Amino acid sequence: MANSRSGDSMTTRLVRVLDTFSSERTVQSMTDIARRAGLPTSTTHRIVDELVREGLLERDDGRRIRLGMRLWELALRGSTALRLRQAALPHMERVQTVIREHTQLAVLEQGEALFLERLSHPAAGANITRVAGRLPLHASSSGLVLLAHADPLVRERVLSSPLSPVSAETPTDPDGLRRLLARIRRDGYVVAPGTVESVSTGVAAPIRDRGEVVAALSAVLPRGTDPGRAVDALVRAATAVEADLVQSR
Repeated sequence: MANSRSGDSMTTRLVRVLDTFSSERTVQSMTDIARRAGLPTSTTHRIVDELVREGLLERDDGRRIRLGMRLWELALRGSTALRLRQAALPHMERVQTVIREHTQLAVLEQGEALFLERLSHPAAGANITRVAGRLPLHASSSGLVLLAHADPLVRERVLSSPLSPVSAETPTDPDGLRRLLARIRRDGYVVAPGTVESVSTGVAAPIRDRGEVVAALSAVLPRGTDPGRAVDALVRAATAVEADLVQSR
């Protein structure tokens, strides 16, 4: 791939264009994409035109740009995330019958918790998580489980970085977090009240594949709810997902 004058490869520039889209920002103008990607307008036009021709981006009737269906199709082919989601969904539904709130599936991706799926009851409480959305590892119950079982080098890199609070109760003290992560590894789950929103409590348990933690299964409950039933349901579901992952190989 040819480099730009700034030294960025074509692949880097393509990713910068695609990365301007989010779950809240699904449609953009060419000018917005160029500004958010930090690229010249002429370069952005060339990249977007090529991605549109290949079906990775699409134009709507107003000439605005959105992600294309072919990008979704390619992302799912042979995806480990798809295998994990397929194994987890039936068990997430069973958790939902117990808690009737929010049940979520997340993986560790580039130092954040990336959410692959979320099931929500119509009358469920507050929850800012979105499918394909991200949260800091130190702030969410899913992230705490993933961080607790991450490679020690990854864990220390996160703990040595600035730990910005998402709410007034987000844990940001590295030493306190180390103690919390050790408890998570010992107990096999976490209960994290108020770390994302003051009105909610996150509960999460690890999912393993061949002994390695590959995901976190979590629930978001209204603050003050007894988390015991959710903990039991999540731990049972995580064990069942692990068995299904073994069978799906």
